[in-house]
Amino acid sequence: MTHTWRPGRRVAIMGAGPGGVSAALAAIKAGYDVRIYEKNPEPKPIGGAVLLSVPVLAVLRSYGMDIEGFGSFTRTEFRNHRGKTRVALDFNPMIEEKTGIPGWHYGVLRSSAFARMLALLPEGMVHAGHAVTRYDDHGDSVTAHFENGEQVKADILVGADGIRSPVTTQAFGDPGLFHVGIRVWLAWCEHFDGIPPQFGAIHHSRNVQASYFPMLHDGKPGFEWWIVEKSTPTAKVPSDPEAHLRRHLAHFADPLPRFADQTDFARNVFRWEVYNRPSLPGYTKGRMAGIGDAVHPVSPYAAYGMGMAIEDGYYLIRALDGRDLTKDAVADAFARYDRERVAYCNHQCEIARTFGKMFHHLPRPLSTLRDAVFDHTGFLNMTLKRDYLADAEKQTLGLSELHLA
Repeated sequence: MTHTWRPGRRVAIMGAGPGGVSAALAAIKAGYDVRIYEKNPEPKPIGGAVLLSVPVLAVLRSYGMDIEGFGSFTRTEFRNHRGKTRVALDFNPMIEEKTGIPGWHYGVLRSSAFARMLALLPEGMVHAGHAVTRYDDHGDSVTAHFENGEQVKADILVGADGIRSPVTTQAFGDPGLFHVGIRVWLAWCEHFDGIPPQFGAIHHSRNVQASYFPMLHDGKPGFEWWIVEKSTPTAKVPSDPEAHLRRHLAHFADPLPRFADQTDFARNVFRWEVYNRPSLPGYTKGRMAGIGDAVHPVSPYAAYGMGMAIEDGYYLIRALDGRDLTKDAVADAFARYDRERVAYCNHQCEIARTFGKMFHHLPRPLSTLRDAVFDHTGFLNMTLKRDYLADAEKQTLGLSELHLA
């Protein structure tokens, strides 16, 4: 090992996904010694494009990432399948002023964003081919054990090893994973004309969502688009995904049907059966702290999975505040992390599940009533701003150390 590994400064991170890498970058900046252990031969993002919000970009900027031209910020509308606008989400000018980042959501190809994060890590920090099996909490330190027989002793252990995390399963028991009743088809394509710039729309029919956002891939413009449909753990997967998705898109207003003609279905379409776990009362235990999907896997209705994991890594290390990890400071820091993240993240996950049920599982005539309310009242606008945007904006304003003004 070429990196220092000093008692009181040792942070061992299980999982080299966005959350784990975020925690590593924050810990390096705070003066800790860091090692990341990844079960796969190399860190690799799963899925196509992703939406990242302003607080996530502010966090990445604080790590030294150049976010200029990083993604394409988007003005978002919720619409019905015929194209009628139900909600036009406004930007918060105070957040734009304080962070120096316009808009709210930015579309970027997941692999591009993750590659930029990995590029900030010192060489040799990621130890691939290390699948964690268990850990021993000694009270004043912690030892992680790996499938290959190796082990590492650290001061704290970060569980960033995904939805089926051995680390958080040991800490909190069987995660009780459950299918949330939806399937997502994520796709992306190159840019084509006929769509207003920096604009995205989320369309709903009676039980299908079809949506698109602009994005950037290595600085080149394109679009992320996706379909959300009802599903179950035993639902049959369509044998011809392209024909299946084209049938869905045909029921929606222009430009949605045109996305199929611009997409390489063999390479740029990903299917995702969505699983969650019941909300946890805390994300830490002893000298272990969980982040991202390891403690709060989220439905795509939050558009927030990768972003929340990145935020978690930042908040966790911020709570440690550079202190000696052999002291009682760990318990105080973990308590602060739980206060700042548990209720917030659980709420985001629960609201996302609620929206999934509301848009995909209401039977007639309740779905007809729902659509009439959304088409002709401000109820959806009020719900989105109260249950989603308000807390996110409050959190962003509280990150004063990331503000430029």
